[in-house]
Amino acid sequence: MTRNQERNYTLPIIMMILLFGMISFVTNLAAPMGIVLKNQFGVSNFLGMLGNFANFIAYACMGIPAGKLLEKVGYKKTALVAIVIGFAGVAIQYLSGIAGSFAIYLLGAFVAGFSMCTLNAVVNPMLNTLGGGGKKGNQLIQVGGSFNSLMGTLVPMLVGILVGDVTKASIPDVNPVLFIALGIFATVGAVLYFVNIPEPHIAVSRSATGEKSKFSAWSFRHFVLGTIAIFVYVGVEVGIPGTLNLFLADPNAGGIAAATAGFVAGTYWFLMLIGRFVGVGIGRKVSSKTMLTTASAIGAIFVLLAIFAPIAAKVSMPVVQTGGTGAISFGIVEVPVNAVFLVLCGLCTSVMWGSIFNLAVEGLGKYVAAGSGIFMVMVCGGGILPLLQNLIVDKAGYLISYWVPLIGLIYLVYYALAGSKNVNTDIPVD
Repeated sequence: MTRNQERNYTLPIIMMILLFGMISFVTNLAAPMGIVLKNQFGVSNFLGMLGNFANFIAYACMGIPAGKLLEKVGYKKTALVAIVIGFAGVAIQYLSGIAGSFAIYLLGAFVAGFSMCTLNAVVNPMLNTLGGGGKKGNQLIQVGGSFNSLMGTLVPMLVGILVGDVTKASIPDVNPVLFIALGIFATVGAVLYFVNIPEPHIAVSRSATGEKSKFSAWSFRHFVLGTIAIFVYVGVEVGIPGTLNLFLADPNAGGIAAATAGFVAGTYWFLMLIGRFVGVGIGRKVSSKTMLTTASAIGAIFVLLAIFAPIAAKVSMPVVQTGGTGAISFGIVEVPVNAVFLVLCGLCTSVMWGSIFNLAVEGLGKYVAAGSGIFMVMVCGGGILPLLQNLIVDKAGYLISYWVPLIGLIYLVYYALAGSKNVNTDIPVD
């Protein structure tokens, strides 16, 4: 890329980063909503996570079509279609509060998931492409991830503030968060409509001979193992704080106020934000392989400590919280030591997405766009693994359920060390 091209690409990069944040805002609303759903409809932890499941299972349905849409109409039109769908999904969730319907809420979460999947198919390859791939591409994805984490930090905190007393919580209580989401969709959609987005992959497609290749993204072993890694990673990323929020707000477990539980869970996302800022700083100096290996191994240690630490052991943890007047302040809250270890995992999961994506698509060339759609299918792990984890919660308890993310982190260590090597370099990708 020339200096002039980099200057012209600044605005598209900014828009992709904003879309990254929007994905997180809407997606991370699903897990803390489990507290609301448990109270309003009297459901179990398993059913309380169905909204999160509906949001993520949409990826399994929309991932491949999103990649095809991206190849056919390009980044900008694909993003605009996704924004319209996302606006509709959040609007349906708002209507579910008026109707008092669990089924309508699940429908809204599912529709919103279609949008998030499609947007993910756009922003990741776009940032990677604008960065020229390699370490710079990874660095731009880490920048987008930082804004993603900021939005993820705010959502459970906002839900916690609005819910207040968990025993009285209902969907209309979180309407302000839904209105913010609607505003984000409307604003970014309007701006994006007037922004010129470069379309490198669609240009390649139009210049092709039209002959169907006997190869595809599935022809690359490191890509196949990378799709499994993304499935596992998203499940780990969502399952750790989502289940932690339920654990802390449960009177029979963590036993702290819902608002405080939301702020503690929000601290996980805040640490992801810090970790991604660090990732941006070292993205050009440290390889994706090293970054993923280190983060996954340390994360596995933290989860292992959380599983075996006694719940009765309490520690003081600094956290942003609300006082009796509703004012936000910085203070100290006493939580089980298990919670601290799980919150620290945010530092580790912060750099995993960009590292996995970068490793998996490295060397794919013209297959990157289609590969991105396949990747989005596997994001459904963010709905399936937390659902499995909370099924275990109902049967055996909160801490036992963390064996699910622990096994996932061990797989990520394997992928970083061995599975990410491209052993199919003989496949033509031009």
